[in-house]
This record gives sequence, C-alpha cells and structure tokens, in this order.
Amino acid sequence: MASDSTQRGVTLWFTGLSGAGKTTISDAVEAELRSRGVKMERLDGDIVRENLTKGLGFSKEDRDTNIRRIGFVAHLLTRNGVIVLVSAISPYRAIREEVAATIGDFVEVYVNAPLSVCEDRDVKGLYKRARAGEIKQFTGIDDPYEAPLNPGIECRTDLETLEESTQKVLDKLKALGCID
Repeated sequence: MASDSTQRGVTLWFTGLSGAGKTTISDAVEAELRSRGVKMERLDGDIVRENLTKGLGFSKEDRDTNIRRIGFVAHLLTRNGVIVLVSAISPYRAIREEVAATIGDFVEVYVNAPLSVCEDRDVKGLYKRARAGEIKQFTGIDDPYEAPLNPGIECRTDLETLEESTQKVLDKLKALGCID
C-alpha cells in the first residue's frame, strides 16, 4: 500500500533480551517499508529512554512506566493509520499484555536468542558489566525476562538469517492487509 489515508495502522512490538536482534530486525523492516512509501515510525527503547522517559530507572515500576509511555505513543500513531515498530526489551509479560490491549492492533514479535548468544553479541559490554555486579537489575542476569506465551511472530535470530526474520515480519504485515 502506498502512503495514503486508508493505510491500516498496527504496532509491531519487538521484545527480547538485550542483544537478541530487536533493533537489527526493526531497522531492516523499517528500510523495506520506507522503500515502499509506507507511513511508519520506529520507537527504539534506547532512544525513547533518552527522550520520552528520561529519568526513569530500571525498577519494575519504572520499566512498566516506560513501556506504558511507549505504548501510549504507539497507540496514537496506530489509530492514525501508521505502522509502528517498537523495539524494547519490555521484560514483563503483564505490561506487554496491558499495552497490547490498549493499542488493539498489536503484534508481539518475540526476538528469541539464547542468553549465551546474546552475551556473545554484546558489543556494549553490558552483560559483562552485569555479571561483574557493576550493573544491577539487568534483564536476563539478575532481573527476569518473561518470554511471550503466544507471540504473533517468533524470530529465532540464533537459527535464522536477518533476511528470514525480516521476511516473517513483512509476511505478517501483508497477511494483516497493511502492505501489498
């Protein structure tokens, strides 16, 4: 679909451990959608934390507040016919379900990679620092990650290529009637 007022909005919520590939896949999907002239926005958890949710920590309450705020923005965009790509760890199942219910047109994309693979990919050294006790409440180390029970899409980035994972997302958008 070209970017016009009849485009169906939907939020694709990429969730998974740090280093699983959320941003990488959403970047690739974004590039494809932009090349097609589709109305879309990408909300990356790290960028949102620097702007919209600055000042929040990493307690469960602060993480939930962060996800609710991202969800609110995604809801506004979705209801206005925009495809929204959210890439955020969002470790707690209950808050993801709450946001999904609020947004309505919502697809949970579980970017799944084993912790050991995520640690091997850790370009920022966050896992190493968390294991050394320098970072507290780090998801997957001393704070839980609650995997989705029934994601709309599961991308196994330890077993699939970037192209295969990206195609799964594009296929879902096509099946939903959001793109041709």
